Amino acid sequence: MSKYIVSQSSPLSGTVTVSGSKNSALPILAATILANGCSVINDVPPLLDIQNMSDLLTCLGANVTVKGTSMSICCDRPISDVTSYEMVNKLRASFLITGPLLARVGKVKISLPGGCQIGTRPVDLHLKGLTAMGAKITQGHGYVEARCKKLKGAKIYLDFPSVGATENLIMAASLAEGLTIIENAAVEPEIVDLSNYINLLGGNVVGAGTDTIKITGVSELRGTTHTVIPDRIEAGTFLTATAMTGGKVRIENIMPKHLKPITAKMRESGIKITEGDGYIDVDASNKPKAVDIKTMPYPGFPTDMQAPYTSMMTIADGTSMVIETIFENRFLHVPELKRMGANVKIEGRTAVVEGAKKLTGAQVKATDLRAGAALVIAGLVADGTTEISDIHHIERGYYNFDEKLNSLGAKIIKTQ
Repeated sequence: MSKYIVSQSSPLSGTVTVSGSKNSALPILAATILANGCSVINDVPPLLDIQNMSDLLTCLGANVTVKGTSMSICCDRPISDVTSYEMVNKLRASFLITGPLLARVGKVKISLPGGCQIGTRPVDLHLKGLTAMGAKITQGHGYVEARCKKLKGAKIYLDFPSVGATENLIMAASLAEGLTIIENAAVEPEIVDLSNYINLLGGNVVGAGTDTIKITGVSELRGTTHTVIPDRIEAGTFLTATAMTGGKVRIENIMPKHLKPITAKMRESGIKITEGDGYIDVDASNKPKAVDIKTMPYPGFPTDMQAPYTSMMTIADGTSMVIETIFENRFLHVPELKRMGANVKIEGRTAVVEGAKKLTGAQVKATDLRAGAALVIAGLVADGTTEISDIHHIERGYYNFDEKLNSLGAKIIKTQ
């Protein structure tokens, strides 16, 4: 199994370019099922999760070709409604094909999805919305089956602004008969990106980015070309790495407005941030100060940034509280950070982090995607060498993470 060997690094410096958003690309790839013809999706990060989604689409009958960071997906052949358990189990986002398949072929059989074990992520809101649109759903033996002659527009209120449920229902509603209104919808930038893609296909989605989205179903969608938005979580991770090492870095290919929940906390912590057109300059000459955070749905502080931020707080001046409200099992990185000398106490969904004078290299394990990234950036400031195993989790969500950090002066060796 591959590992990262991370040595204490000098302050990061230089320029780094952020890849396209994994969390945006995955639902957009699922949405290609809706379109007759071919779609070309640009700036797709060549990650394991993306490969798994590509394999799933191929299994369903799509013709997928990849050239660099561009993917062409043609769904003009008959599309299957039966999915592979092995493929679905590799990828949480696999469940996003449910809405598109139901809308296009009227039926789907899919196993409950896999992915990082960061807490309970039920699909009940997805199914509630699809049921409201006329789908007949049965569950058993780890599978969900859904059928309908034709989805009908409906008014749907989400008990929680679930990103996945919002995405699935937008896709399903795009080919349904009539008007669908989703209330208490998620407002993340990735929702807007998906809606923009569907509108380019010929769909009619209004209100994406607000808590009320209206979708008027159309009779047909046609292939198009679309470019995925930059990955705000990758950008935030480089921001925290710069702050931890006391560096000066320009982060390019970003949308600064998408980073406001993160940059606001960084500024509060004493990190100087200058925004430009498609980039931010980070100056972390001053050591970070302890600042509390509470994860919330967008535009609150993102749960995907909690682990890297907690890592930064382990060397900050003072004591901070990190409150996790989204996933109940998202402090798996804390025991690993404590092996490196971090002073962190967990009380329910709150981590109390007392800044340490230094961290020390140790053998640690990436328990999930963002936890792994948190350990890498902790290793950049730890005395000695940090050996990180199970890095396949990291490579599910960060493209060339080690190479990008090394280009800024980090010292990371990947062993095979």
